[in-house]
Amino acid sequence: MNELPTSSPTSPDSNGPISPAVRPAQQSAAPTAPAYPPAYIKSNEPMSQSLQKPLMLAVVVLAALLAGQWWTSRSEISSLREEMARRLQNGDASNTETKVLAKAVQEGNKELQAKVSVLENKQTEAQSQQLALEQLYQDLSKNRDEWALAEIEQVLSTASQQLQLAGNVQGALIALQNADRSLSRSDKPQFITIRRAIAKDTDKLKALPTLDLTGIALRLDSVISQIDTLPLLSDEKPTLPATQPKAPLRILQKKGSKPASVASAAEASTPDWQSKLEDKWQSISSEMWNEVRQLIRVRTVDTPDALLLSPSQAYYARENLKLRLLNARLGLLSRNESAFRSDMIAAQDAISKYFDTRAKQTQTAQALLKQVQASNLSIEMPTLNDSLNAVRNYKAKP
Repeated sequence: MNELPTSSPTSPDSNGPISPAVRPAQQSAAPTAPAYPPAYIKSNEPMSQSLQKPLMLAVVVLAALLAGQWWTSRSEISSLREEMARRLQNGDASNTETKVLAKAVQEGNKELQAKVSVLENKQTEAQSQQLALEQLYQDLSKNRDEWALAEIEQVLSTASQQLQLAGNVQGALIALQNADRSLSRSDKPQFITIRRAIAKDTDKLKALPTLDLTGIALRLDSVISQIDTLPLLSDEKPTLPATQPKAPLRILQKKGSKPASVASAAEASTPDWQSKLEDKWQSISSEMWNEVRQLIRVRTVDTPDALLLSPSQAYYARENLKLRLLNARLGLLSRNESAFRSDMIAAQDAISKYFDTRAKQTQTAQALLKQVQASNLSIEMPTLNDSLNAVRNYKAKP
């Protein structure tokens, strides 16, 4: 029992031959292996067999797990490939759409760039125009006061001339008010002296007495319109008497020859043709007598030449009177009192000489001319020298 077999290839207690893998190990370990008792070797062989079964089971389980893992991984990889292919397809479609959109955006960008370039050009032009306008405004603002003063001087000079020549007080007042309004817009203290002079001249004009030139001119126009209807001395016609009755009875009653009863008895006794003849004779004789009475009229006239005016001379007499009144109207509007007075006197003399002063129309015209002639035109007009001198002195300053 204490000795181990050395040359037997098989152990007497083993079920079969020893595996070649174990044999070299045993052979190599034989010289060095310690000497164990045979009982120990017999007890170790069943233990190795019991360990091989779980190991094989573990290997099988591990292989099953690996196969399941491989199958799961394969299915996941296939699903991932399908998902990847689908996503790649979607990505290609999205890429195509993105390319189309990018192309559209590029075209829109090109159009926007073209529009932006046009707008930039217009902005550049607008800026250049704005700079030119600003420069022009600066140039104008420098000389604005000078131009305003020159304009005010021209307006005041014109108003002063109209005031002295035509007596246009309202026009002078309007010119002064406009000049003061123009100076008030600038709001500069240097213009106070000019505005003070303008206010002084305005007070002078407002203190003048009012003269109704329009009313006087309208009266003259009324007389001028009536001249064509005024009766002339040469136009006078004799007044026709009322026709007398042609009955012989009334004629006899006027003469007082017979009473009415005797006349009726005589008419009854006379024949018809004789009575008609007498009536005709009486009517003819009465008309002849009236015509003879109208041939001779006695009247006292201061200017006998007025009765001898022909129709053409009568026309020129009316037109000369109109011209006199028009000249008087012109002298009234121009405040030329001497010319106005002389034309009014000449017009009244012409009416008294050539027109019938007993007519109602002639008397009305003479009354209107007397009212017009009584108007006072001798009003001394002031000048606007104070305002003009103030403007000129301000312009003369360095």
